[in-house]
Amino acid sequence: MKKILIVEDDNAINELLFDLLNEEYEVMQAFAGSEAKRIVEKESFDLIILDLMLPGISGEEFIRLFRLSSSVPIIVITAKAEVDVLANVLSLGANDYIPKPFNTIEVKARIKAQLRNYIDQQSDEQTLYKVGSIEMDHATRVVTVNHLAVNLTQKEYDLLKCFLEHPQKVFTKANLFETVWNEPYFGDDNTISVHISRLRSKLSHHHGEELIETVWGVGFKLKKDLSNF
Repeated sequence: MKKILIVEDDNAINELLFDLLNEEYEVMQAFAGSEAKRIVEKESFDLIILDLMLPGISGEEFIRLFRLSSSVPIIVITAKAEVDVLANVLSLGANDYIPKPFNTIEVKARIKAQLRNYIDQQSDEQTLYKVGSIEMDHATRVVTVNHLAVNLTQKEYDLLKCFLEHPQKVFTKANLFETVWNEPYFGDDNTISVHISRLRSKLSHHHGEELIETVWGVGFKLKKDLSNF
């Protein structure tokens, strides 16, 4: 079942969209931009429905931040109908927009169209990775170790994908930060180390030993015996 996040601060509209979509999709709700940002850092989605006038973080800023690490489609539903506003959100990375008040039939049709396009794009990419006991199905975003599911945050998932795509490569902290966070790396901090530590812990829970090793003075790589499978 496809997973959708609704980001809308108007309770009535949020609930209307939830009721409209809940039978066909797995739906989560956020009522502020800052809340949505916290959710997408921990959960993966197939589509986001986004208002622009939000408390905490505006819809425009949410799009800008989200597009640093994800290509998941975003449909903006907004009362802002000015051409320059709509042109701006599309240039930031929104895939479509629907003006308020909206027709529920149109909303469902546009969601289906965006999900279909997103699935078609993904079908052109490699979707299944297997290295040793680790398996990742990128189409469903399911990760298993020894056939047991591992629950990863978005950043942990993206880090693991780097290692599985290049199982022989040693990644520096700068490599990983610029690939996963899509931002310049300005020197040593704890961000990478903390995320790698959490990822190691989750993977080793089903394996019994660490599957990502430190190459001292350089960075990180998959354990050697794994990369030879």
